[in-house]
Amino acid sequence: MLEMKKVSSGYGKTEILHSVDFNAEEGKITTVIGCNGCGKSTLIKTALGLIPLKSGEVFLSGKPISEMTPQDTAKCAAYLTQGRNVPDITVGRLVLHGRFPYLNYPRRYGKEDFRLADEAMHRMGVADLAEKPLSSLSGGMRQKVYIAMALAQQSPIIVMDEPTTYLDIGWQMKLADIVRELADSGKTVILVLHDILLALKISDCVTAMSDGRIVFRGTPAELISDGVIEEIFGVRVRSLETENGMQYYYE
Repeated sequence: MLEMKKVSSGYGKTEILHSVDFNAEEGKITTVIGCNGCGKSTLIKTALGLIPLKSGEVFLSGKPISEMTPQDTAKCAAYLTQGRNVPDITVGRLVLHGRFPYLNYPRRYGKEDFRLADEAMHRMGVADLAEKPLSSLSGGMRQKVYIAMALAQQSPIIVMDEPTTYLDIGWQMKLADIVRELADSGKTVILVLHDILLALKISDCVTAMSDGRIVFRGTPAELISDGVIEEIFGVRVRSLETENGMQYYYE
């Protein structure tokens, strides 16, 4: 579980988050939506200790983040960032980086590390690329590799910032299945998404942000009935119950 209480944070003297209360529960998918610049990425970076608090408290799995080392935090929460450089490294070695928080000096990978990395690569369909340079891959394939690295970390909390970037529609749906499996296995899954329809389809709980504040938190059905989407984005979303489950569309 991840919890934030009355958290304010920002960059230098500029405050981006304003007294935010936020939580994501075990076994559920929580998505964060909002317009560009509303503070979504700042929210999760603050939650993971990457941006210092100006005020408030953050708890990871019940423990104050102020009492945790970076290694403790990495063991507790895996983080897939939105923007990344492309290092000069093979696919297999990058995925193994997900095991780095568990290594002691001297930092040598063991059989379990290789097993978990291989399992994550197979899950994301990139196992046959293990010896390929990351730089030789397309943006979509690189995204799969980064997700595999996050999966290999085996943390109880998984945070992904725009994980569907560069993924084709088939792999977007595959990713939706994977995050549902992770949540069903008891993990806390937090996704920052621009795709509102995807957020509605896969979420147990949706958090909507505007101007550094949380303006809504609830189920997809509650989000639609509350009119928050139209207020924030200026578009209307409707739902339709089908034999394949609830479907969402723009009106």
